[in-house]
Amino acid sequence: MGESVAGGHTEQEIASQPACWRRAAQLAQAVAGSLPATGERVAVVGCGTSWFIAQSYAAAREEAGHGETDAFAASEMPRGRRYDRLLVLSRSGTTTEILQLLERMRGTLPTVVITADARTPVAQVADQVIDLDFADEESVVQTRFATSELALLRAHLGLDPGPAADAAQRVLAMPLPPELLAARQFTFLGTGWTYGLANEAALKLREAAGLWTEAYPVMEYRHGPVAVTGPGSVVWLLGTAADGLADEVAAAGGIAWFDDEDPMAALVRVQMLAVALGRARGLDPDRPRNLARSVILAPAGPGSTP
Repeated sequence: MGESVAGGHTEQEIASQPACWRRAAQLAQAVAGSLPATGERVAVVGCGTSWFIAQSYAAAREEAGHGETDAFAASEMPRGRRYDRLLVLSRSGTTTEILQLLERMRGTLPTVVITADARTPVAQVADQVIDLDFADEESVVQTRFATSELALLRAHLGLDPGPAADAAQRVLAMPLPPELLAARQFTFLGTGWTYGLANEAALKLREAAGLWTEAYPVMEYRHGPVAVTGPGSVVWLLGTAADGLADEVAAAGGIAWFDDEDPMAALVRVQMLAVALGRARGLDPDRPRNLARSVILAPAGPGSTP
C-alpha cells in the first residue's frame, strides 16, 4: 500500500496544509472585523465537511469564552431563532442549500461567508465574503480548505495555529503505521472542539476510501458504539483520552489509537490514511464515486413535492 503524499491532487493538497494554516493565521487580523465579535450570539453553518468544521469552531469559540455559538447543516438551521451574526462556510460558493439559506436570511442579520472563490453566487447574497482562494482545491474531497478556514477561525479566537502546523509537518514526514493500513473499520472519537474533527475524519475515510467509519463524542463510545469493535477495528481518539478506554477497546478485540500530536495534525494523518487506503482499493481520491465538488439541485418543477 502507498504511504506517500506525493502523487495526485489530493496528496499535494494534504501536504500543503502547514503553509496554508500559517497564511490563514496571517489573514486573521485583516478580516477580524468581518468575523464574530466577542459576546455575539452566532450561528455557523455548512454542508458536508464544512458542517463538521462549523461544529469544531462552534465548540472552540464557546470554550474560548467568546460567546454562544450554534452549528447547523445549512438545510437544518431553525427558523425564528435569534442570532447576532450568521457565519457560512462554503468552499464552492455554489451549494444550493447555502444559497437558499442566505436568501432567506438576507436583511435579517449580518451574514459572512468564508469561501475559496469570491466570484461565485454566494458573494451576491452575503453581506461580506472572506476569500481563501490560496486554499482552494482541485480535488473533490476537501482537505486544506477546510483545515485552513478552521486555522483562520481559531487564530481569530487567539489560538496560534503555528504549533499545529509544525505538528502537521512532522506527521507528513512519517510513514503511516501498518496497523492503521491493515484495519477494516474505524471509529473516531472526540470531545469539545475535536468532536467536529472526529466527524470530519470519518467522512474522509468514507469519501476517499469507501470504508465503514463512524464518529461519536468520546464518552458516548460505551453507549452502543463499542458493539461494533472487534478484530480489524481501530478506535481513534482525537483529543483528550478517556480513562479506561484503551483497555475496553482491547478487550473488545480492537486497537485504540491515540495521537500525541495536535488534533488538527492528527486529522492530517487521517487524510493521508484515507488516500492510501483508497488508492490501495483502486479508487481515485481526487474524484470519489457519487460525489461532486458542489451539490447543486435542480429547481423544483410544477407538481413536485418540496
